[in-house]
Amino acid sequence: MAVRKFKPTTPGQRNKVISAFDDITCKKPHKALLEPLKRTGGRNNTGQMTMRYIGGGHKKMYRIVDFLRDKDNCTAKVLTIEYDPNRSARIALVEYEDGEKRYIIAPNGLKVGQVIASGSGVAPDLGNALPLGEIPVGTLVHNIELRPGQGAAMARSAGTFAQLAAREGNHAVLRLPSGETRMVLVSCRATVGTVSNPEHNLESYGKAGRSRWLGRRPHNRGVVMNPVDHPMGGGEGRASGGHPRSRKGLPAKGYKTRNPKATSNKFIIERRKK
Repeated sequence: MAVRKFKPTTPGQRNKVISAFDDITCKKPHKALLEPLKRTGGRNNTGQMTMRYIGGGHKKMYRIVDFLRDKDNCTAKVLTIEYDPNRSARIALVEYEDGEKRYIIAPNGLKVGQVIASGSGVAPDLGNALPLGEIPVGTLVHNIELRPGQGAAMARSAGTFAQLAAREGNHAVLRLPSGETRMVLVSCRATVGTVSNPEHNLESYGKAGRSRWLGRRPHNRGVVMNPVDHPMGGGEGRASGGHPRSRKGLPAKGYKTRNPKATSNKFIIERRKK
């Protein structure tokens, strides 16, 4: 996988950096695994705007991705590596021995024709999903469950991974992409390897139009508004706006919003690095 840079033939091409898509092997998705995806435009059921800066965007269908990986004792063959407009990572279409087809998050390095499996007793090879209790310490994993049978919840976006640092009793110690270290039950499943499309963070839109294609409308800062519209608005000239806060007055940039009574606090060994 790589990225493409363009010659500055137009203002939009000057700073444009996109994926080369050389890992994509199929252009059309599998119809049986598609669902309609309705856009809200940031409006609620009465039509009022409840989320700003949302609207427009290209039409797209949702790809039903298997985050559970619960089809055990049955190997699957990778048929295609595909683009998914709903996520930054690539997805892979796999076909099981009984003929069933499913989409999974494609690990980095997964090839067409490769055979993968899931369940207890499976070898800890690239693309295989198995309990954390059976994965060797030091292995890089992704698509990690927080509760057994819940489905993958952590390390799902492009290029992300967590490292299995240790095992202590019924818990595995994971070092997450954010730098946080936390405990997860050894019965929770994870997929071996890192998520595909690791160059996603190098992409640059190049023009405002690409944001509009993604359904993002222009976003204006609080400091340029009037005092009636935002707590940081108003002032003579280019006023900095005082203490950073949201439109509703909630402090930002350093203000902790996490609930100190959250039940998951006891599983977090080290908080994420600032």
